[in-house]
Amino acid sequence: MTAVTRAIINLDVKGPVISRHIYGHFAEHLGRCIYGGFYVGEDSEIPNDQGIRLDVVEALRGLNIPNLRWPGGCFADEYHWRDGIGPKAERPRMINTHWGDVEENNHFGTHEFLHLCELLGAEPYISGNVGSGTVQEMSQWVEYITRDGDSPMVALRKQNGREEPWTIQYWGIGNETWGCGGNMRPEYYADLARQFGTYCRDHGENRLYRIASGANVDDYAWTEALMKTKGDLGCGCGRRRNFFQAVSLHYYTYEHHHFKKGKATEFDLDAYYLTMANAQRMDELITRHSNVMDCYDPDKKTGLVVDEWGTWWDVEPGTNPGFLYQQNTLRDALVASLHFDIFHRHADRVVMANIAQTVNVLQAMILTDGDKLILTPTYHVFEMNKGHHDAVSLPVHVASPNAIREVDGKTLTTLSVSASTKDGQALISLTNLDAEATQSVELDLRGLEFTVAGARILTSPALHDHNTAEHLDVVAPQPFQSYEHSGHRLRVELPAHSFATVQLDVTAEATS
Repeated sequence: MTAVTRAIINLDVKGPVISRHIYGHFAEHLGRCIYGGFYVGEDSEIPNDQGIRLDVVEALRGLNIPNLRWPGGCFADEYHWRDGIGPKAERPRMINTHWGDVEENNHFGTHEFLHLCELLGAEPYISGNVGSGTVQEMSQWVEYITRDGDSPMVALRKQNGREEPWTIQYWGIGNETWGCGGNMRPEYYADLARQFGTYCRDHGENRLYRIASGANVDDYAWTEALMKTKGDLGCGCGRRRNFFQAVSLHYYTYEHHHFKKGKATEFDLDAYYLTMANAQRMDELITRHSNVMDCYDPDKKTGLVVDEWGTWWDVEPGTNPGFLYQQNTLRDALVASLHFDIFHRHADRVVMANIAQTVNVLQAMILTDGDKLILTPTYHVFEMNKGHHDAVSLPVHVASPNAIREVDGKTLTTLSVSASTKDGQALISLTNLDAEATQSVELDLRGLEFTVAGARILTSPALHDHNTAEHLDVVAPQPFQSYEHSGHRLRVELPAHSFATVQLDVTAEATS
């Protein structure tokens, strides 16, 4: 007999808003993410708009993609923005020393990126160069993009064909400055963050949201160093400055650890459960970094931005090791759904997250094969969860003694649930991480009357199942009807290794 796991969701008890920016994306000059992924050039036979692939744009618009981070990643700290403006034939070339040691022709630069964001309807998130750049260089980049009227940088922008300034909020002050972005000590970088943040000016009505380069995994001392020095201090001109508004966090999920990633499509049950236990660690990391931040910012005015997360496997055989091209299976999709539940629970502190990466790199939404486009299982998790964008989170209380598994000394909770409400509807996301057993879940939905408007499920017979150019829909959402609704209870039979969403129409009348 299948054991029943019970969960209580209070439909009338509102938590913090789940920012749509938690569903952000990341595009680095790495492998085929930009060239061949987002950008094919104006002369390509693949339909494009000023070189940008329109099939990729159309697919991502289906996700209501809220923001896109660029140009890196590690590439950001060897990128000099002036090399990527002006006539393409005159742009200097460079070597991408981080990723494959290949030549970069700089044909995709500031104007191309911001045009891409306009096509996507996404907000740009630019990661500025602290590692090998200067304060002046970054300050002038902000001016070039956002200033109106007249100035040397405005004149240069107009010379390059853009009269009106762009609006941009999100600005990264370096990337992984503890590693590829400069191998800095935390106290040294904290002072640089203040310096660079000072000169990343707000021009006109544009207001920057400055994101300091934060910790790698569990480096809580790094977060503390930033929070100690953050301040909201006066300067000689009588103004008050908040040098940065958020700090970042990077954490990737491996099968074992950084030096033993494992294969994307070949793994056994032990490797699967280790992966899920490692993915679940994101909850601990956010909790502990948030605790450090709370000591200096109890009102949670400073955001936590998880701007690199996702699975990282060995590259596919026969591909350039520096291009980080990997397949994407049902296992990856379950890692994504688990992460989103964690982000939802921490919506009071986590203001943005960016999966690595959008096209053809690591845990991608999309794989391209010439003129063919493949939607990965992870893409479908983003699409099924769209209803959580800017919705109000609902508290979920799970009593799950039957949903616990011991994995290599860690406790893995094999049922994950989150919920939110917006515009008279509620969306419940449920993930069964048990690789072999159905979980019977009884949801006690209290406070408001509701009807079930529909449900969908993402699963497949095997955990390593994935989509290819020859078989596009091996792992794709399907209608889901394995539930029973009676009164304020909803009983869901959740198959092994599956992700499901249930949408409710909610009324304003209280239940008895």
